[in-house]
Amino acid sequence: MSSFITSILDFLTSLGYLGIALGLMIEIIPSEIVLAYGGYMISKGMISFPGAVIAGIIGGTVAQWFLYWIGAYGGRPFLQKYGKYLFIHDKHIDLAENWFNKYGAGVVFSARFVPVVRHAISIPAGIAKMPFWKFTSLTVLAMIPWSILFIYLGGKLGENWANIEDVASKYTLPFVVAAFVIIVLYFVFKRTRTKRV
Repeated sequence: MSSFITSILDFLTSLGYLGIALGLMIEIIPSEIVLAYGGYMISKGMISFPGAVIAGIIGGTVAQWFLYWIGAYGGRPFLQKYGKYLFIHDKHIDLAENWFNKYGAGVVFSARFVPVVRHAISIPAGIAKMPFWKFTSLTVLAMIPWSILFIYLGGKLGENWANIEDVASKYTLPFVVAAFVIIVLYFVFKRTRTKRV
């Protein structure tokens, strides 16, 4: 763990629940690390598990709102010019757009568990002007298990919370597999429904 990340996390620690939410909103540090650090804070008795989960859900959802709005009001031209500052490149946008166009709005939930597509999927949702309430609902539903998992693992690891990426892989793999299954089932359902109409 770099000293830069550690210093940011130390600062966020002083803010408690707000720090977790802000850490997820600014997305300088991967959400897995921020949430795991929240779990470590719980192990130290600094915050509570329910409070950390709520902060994680709020922070993660607001972060996706920003990307949704960028897609809705700035579109591709804005992202091609400024996307690099958000760590989002053309290949991420292309992949997310292909997923969104192929599988539809339901992919906003399942894609949250898939690397690379996880954050970028909010952009085509905004470009397509997906209903904001629907986008928010699917994002919140995805953030609940994601926040619970990494906060729980961070608490279990305690002082070793920085090893979260090594430990979490065996837990996140089922999420990824389940996400792909949901995407395929949703796609099949959508095509079957279209043919009937």
